[in-house]
Amino acid sequence: MASDLPCDADGVCMVCKAKPTEAEAVLCRTCVTPWHVTCLSRPPENLASALEWQCPDCFQSPESVAATAAPALVGASAELVAAIRAIEADGSLTEQEKARRRQALVSGGVAGLAAAEEVEEDDKGRKKAKRSNDVLDLLDGSIYCSFCMQLPERPVTTPCGHNFCLKCFQKWVGQGKLHCANCRSFIPSKFAAQPRINSTLAMGIRMAKSAKSGTSIGTVHEYHFIRNENRPDKAFTTERAKRAGKSNACSGQIFVTTPPDHFGPITAEYDPKMRRGVLVGDTWDDRMDCRQWGAHLPHVAGIAGQSEYGAQSVALSGGYQDDEDHGEWFLYTGSGGRDLSGNKRTNKQQSFDQKFEKFNEALRVSCLKGYPVRVVRSHKEKRSSYAPENGVRYDGVYRIEKCWRKVGLQGFKVCRYLFVRCDNEPAPWTSDEHGDRPRPLPVIKELKKATDITDRIDTPSWDYTEDHGWKWVKQQPVSRRPVYTVNNDEQTRVKIAIRHTQNNSVKEKLLKEFSCLICRKVLCSPLTTPCAHNFCKSCLLGSYADKSFVRERTSAGGRTLRAQKIMKKCPACPYDISDFLQNPQVNRELMDLIESLQSKNEENVGKGIGENDGIEDDEKAKTYNDVNDLMKEEICGEESDSMEEKADVEIIREEIVIP
Repeated sequence: MASDLPCDADGVCMVCKAKPTEAEAVLCRTCVTPWHVTCLSRPPENLASALEWQCPDCFQSPESVAATAAPALVGASAELVAAIRAIEADGSLTEQEKARRRQALVSGGVAGLAAAEEVEEDDKGRKKAKRSNDVLDLLDGSIYCSFCMQLPERPVTTPCGHNFCLKCFQKWVGQGKLHCANCRSFIPSKFAAQPRINSTLAMGIRMAKSAKSGTSIGTVHEYHFIRNENRPDKAFTTERAKRAGKSNACSGQIFVTTPPDHFGPITAEYDPKMRRGVLVGDTWDDRMDCRQWGAHLPHVAGIAGQSEYGAQSVALSGGYQDDEDHGEWFLYTGSGGRDLSGNKRTNKQQSFDQKFEKFNEALRVSCLKGYPVRVVRSHKEKRSSYAPENGVRYDGVYRIEKCWRKVGLQGFKVCRYLFVRCDNEPAPWTSDEHGDRPRPLPVIKELKKATDITDRIDTPSWDYTEDHGWKWVKQQPVSRRPVYTVNNDEQTRVKIAIRHTQNNSVKEKLLKEFSCLICRKVLCSPLTTPCAHNFCKSCLLGSYADKSFVRERTSAGGRTLRAQKIMKKCPACPYDISDFLQNPQVNRELMDLIESLQSKNEENVGKGIGENDGIEDDEKAKTYNDVNDLMKEEICGEESDSMEEKADVEIIREEIVIP
């Protein structure tokens, strides 16, 4: 019985130190504590007995039961059951804490439960202290000025190895005191007159303060991220925007739950806010507001889609002169063909031919497969009688019936698409009570001189049926970009992992900063010279091992002359450190700091934090790359039509981060 021990809070057996699988673990019927079956002296015989199995702490033999008085047994059992039920009803405890308290209650009674509660409080206190014990706390505990009791500001290291603020040290020696305030060692007058700032220590303190405040060090890119549920209802301008207005605004909250590559109408099931979806005729003030309801996500580009997957929506905003709008059908011009090199933000003049690639290929894929394409019209389309007077309006779904290339009005080839309306809701410009019915295709005169004509051969995926109208007659394309939601536990775990990663990276940078200028390794028994350079004690003394401090001289007549002092220059500068080398003192404060940083890193490696953080970094990088690619495809596709679109991609990219 003495060798029977349960699994700890992490599920690791306290006997064999291995984590059993679910099949190898058995739960006590009374205290619900996990035990490793193979390590038990009295394991359950079969599956049925495993359900009624009791651990050695809860099990009572018939002899012990008979030896106990019946009234006392009844009272103790009732008290035990009541205490266990009270533990189960406590919602503030985790499952591990409940199991630990049940175990302590069964094995030690009320006294054991009180002891377990004290242990839990101590554990919480240690965890809280551990969280606050970051890099800055290590510095503050190891290095501080003896005058102001703060981290040294512009630190100065005396030859005896103590660190002070520059102003505090100058005030001290200005009073005529040429001895160290800590150890009373003599301070050379040359050093007191011109103290040198320990730049390595100053860099380490600045790095730790930056990590504590969350500011970036050097040229590290910051990616600002606001979760969708925390965004305002309207597009907003951040403090980083150069100008006010929608030109530099960030998107407001996305109200619908459709994935970015969703085809077809946005129905009520995707609208948790209003429970109505996006209806034909819905209008918004601008493209930013239209984006929030998912009708057309890009707020600059006219096409939303991916070249190998299809196009989900288009916007009619008068971008090309070749467009023709006839309401129930229209001729749409593809993207590209304009020179945006240099600093050109926009260019209405076409300079080369368009091709079926990128956005244009996405529209052709939707044509071949018969996918529905959402259409929004903007008030900027001045040549159309069907455009709204103000803002942006959703006009339903259309289907691309043909696509081809022809020579445009500016003398270069453009990609052309025939859109025909196929929505169950009537168009906003008609008084009809029913939606569209299949109609014959219009006669397109320009097809006579067109090239690269593409017709759909197979049955369209979105088609009309007499019973249900327009619907998916083939399987709806499965989204490749599902909406990703993170629960609170996952979000907390990611934040903890990110914090560990940041702390570890700062510790590693600090250790690299505290390196010897001779061996280029982390300082070992650091010596700080009067010229404020740091070396390992063995490296610095080894550089002058074959040199004596004085040179004996004799005259030609045999008369002994006064010994000449030998200058020993610092390995990093011409400063003479011969006096310092006669009695070098290790910088104990810096050595304690380095040892603390090294021990913290060893603890993290032993616990596997570094390895896990690496995995988290890979996952975050992968997530960022995925979202980055998605934003490229959504906002500007694989090729933007203007510099504004390219700038929008940069704005969206800056808003993304793995948390």
